[in-house]
Amino acid sequence: MGLMLLQIVQVVLNIVWWIIVIQAILSWLIAFNVINTHSDFVRTVWYALQRMTEPLYRPIRRILPDFGALDLSPLVVLLILYILQTIVVPRIAFMIAGAAL
Repeated sequence: MGLMLLQIVQVVLNIVWWIIVIQAILSWLIAFNVINTHSDFVRTVWYALQRMTEPLYRPIRRILPDFGALDLSPLVVLLILYILQTIVVPRIAFMIAGAAL
């Protein structure tokens, strides 16, 4: 049961990872005027992605110094997700598997 729960956590972390990557790419496309927010579809996707990621970025932005137009909070969140996926969750899975023996 515990290992199944950790697999679900891995999937959720992976989905969050891709949401952040897609939002970063979309923000670059909007910033360089490749696409614009006058399109209803683009605006809807952009606002949906912002609503999903803003709660993750807000605590990071409070800690990081202000770099002006450069926002490093997505990078910090991606780093935290990477650490969770590659170090924390596998160690918990190893401990659960060891306890099951």
